[in-house]
Amino acid sequence: MAKAKVYGNDSISSLKGADRVRLRPSVIFGSDGLEGCQHSFFEILSNSIDESREGYGRKIEVRRYKDGSYSVRDDGRGIPLDYNEKEARFNWELVYCELYAGGKYDNLSGESYEYSLGLNGLGACATQYASAWFDVAVQRDGFKYELHFEKGENVGGLKKTPTRFNATGSFQKWKPDREVFTETEIPDSYFLDTLKRQAIVNPGVEFTFSDETAGTTEVFLYPDGIEGYVKELAGDNALSQPVLFEAAGRGRDRDDKPEYKVKLSVAFCFHNEVNVLEYYHNSSWLEYGGSPDKAVRSAFVSEIERLVKTRGKYKADESKITFPDVQDSLLLVSSSFSTSTSYENQTKKAINNRYIQEFMTETIRQKLEVWFIENRADADRIAEQVLANKRSRESAEKQRLNLRKKLMGSIDIANRVKKYVDCRTRDVAKRELYIVEGDSALGSCKLGRDAEFQAIMPVRGKILNCLKADYESIFRSEIITDLVKVLGCGVEIQTKHNRDLSAFDMASLRFSKVIVCTDADVDGFHIRTMILAMLYRLVPTLIESGKVHIAESPLFEVTYRNRKEEQTHFAYSEKEKSDLLARLGADKCSIQRSKGLGENEPEMMWRTTMNPVTRRLVRVCPEDAKRTAEVFELLLGENLAGRKLHIETNGHRYLDMLDVG
Repeated sequence: MAKAKVYGNDSISSLKGADRVRLRPSVIFGSDGLEGCQHSFFEILSNSIDESREGYGRKIEVRRYKDGSYSVRDDGRGIPLDYNEKEARFNWELVYCELYAGGKYDNLSGESYEYSLGLNGLGACATQYASAWFDVAVQRDGFKYELHFEKGENVGGLKKTPTRFNATGSFQKWKPDREVFTETEIPDSYFLDTLKRQAIVNPGVEFTFSDETAGTTEVFLYPDGIEGYVKELAGDNALSQPVLFEAAGRGRDRDDKPEYKVKLSVAFCFHNEVNVLEYYHNSSWLEYGGSPDKAVRSAFVSEIERLVKTRGKYKADESKITFPDVQDSLLLVSSSFSTSTSYENQTKKAINNRYIQEFMTETIRQKLEVWFIENRADADRIAEQVLANKRSRESAEKQRLNLRKKLMGSIDIANRVKKYVDCRTRDVAKRELYIVEGDSALGSCKLGRDAEFQAIMPVRGKILNCLKADYESIFRSEIITDLVKVLGCGVEIQTKHNRDLSAFDMASLRFSKVIVCTDADVDGFHIRTMILAMLYRLVPTLIESGKVHIAESPLFEVTYRNRKEEQTHFAYSEKEKSDLLARLGADKCSIQRSKGLGENEPEMMWRTTMNPVTRRLVRVCPEDAKRTAEVFELLLGENLAGRKLHIETNGHRYLDMLDVG
């Protein structure tokens, strides 16, 4: 019998030194994968950004090397690494070997860093601990200071040499450790995005990214900060000129908390084609927003609501605007700074300071009210556009609800859709829907099917070209609406004001397979193409998930006769016919081109197109549907020259389909 484990006083232990990060990187960086590795880089970058914001240094250079290492160089004051009398330790130990140590804790006094990205004293130390090796070179006070670390341990101590150069700055180069992070190859897209964002919110600071592998260099510089960025995004088609609001204040999150300072910039304009919301705090991009997002939503809705109401633009009993109506035409970037910040976690993707939210809300409301008064024409255009967005959204929602009622009905639809023939089982995993060509094919398929799991839906006449028709025309077509009712999953409608209001529900699909079954002739291929085009336009997810199939119909019926027996074989192509004749003997066979599905005997239908054991199904893949749509557009569209060229080039491949006598 195994000895029981003892859980006592000696069972409790703590991680020490580099193990505090190396064994639990996600605690500091939010992830032990690529996202965590990227965050470790940003911690080093943040220190250089803080220097430049305090007015020390205007250039930050980032480089990615062939060996998978990275470096950050700045021209700031240089990280203090020498002996610290107050702490009775070297500063390099505090910065790179001690969590929760740094020069940014007393930022309320503004002594070293007033507005800082890194306040917790974790970044440099944690990144050093998480690296296979980490090198530091600092110039300051007439000396060059150098350090080397390997897997969190210092090797060789601090190297200090006099220099005759007056330049100052810090250079840090490191290689993230694969023993710590599962992925360490940071893509260039991350660097380009991050450095561009930092250039936007740090006006006048030049950021450079050099990729040693690709041999490329990119430079980002925004002298006018977020206002210049908004102008760049807006181009020449904005509804209103870009506006910049700025303010500064002091406050506290709770009565028992100390006061802190806040500085705010908000740049925005209204636009018909571009809508952007980006929030930054202490130059860190707030991917999830938090307090600034809440402030923008509240301030813009309340002020535009008042504008619309004051100027009498609401219709009688019309509902009020909401933020999605504003957001649809709003291009806004905010950059705030504070001497005290409550991030949701170390990854700094949202803040939750109550005072920042209140200050930002009130600032935007007051300044927006004045701006609307001083810019009446712009204000009227904005009000009309927001109302148009609201009415379009409401119309789309109404259309969605109507479509859902029209297209999704109950499961028992056999009596409500003309000529639809249901199957017995209610097990969706077994049910199959055959979409067949016309009433004659319905008859033979109905008699030839397995009624337990195979349902039949006939398509009567030529189906509408859904690639060209608008939604209103499509849903006037009884053939299409009946087919969608039978499918049961609704449709996927994607328009500007209906992005998230699709009536489509994959879980409501009533069949495991949707099988298109048409004659093996030109008309049959045409109808098949129309059906596929409809599915591609209205329910593309069915194709993407492999639910749509084509049932191949035989081209030839080959009858073999000898003195003892008579056998019937089916060929689905000219090659198969030739192979059959060679194998059986052409002199003993008679060949008949297969009739249309409606003329086939039920037994033949079962054997050739419906029996899961003997039939031939071709699964329609997304690229197949897309290619089908392109070919259909070429053959039946308005590109006459393209159609002529296609026929001249490929026409000979289809001559065997014609009855040439």
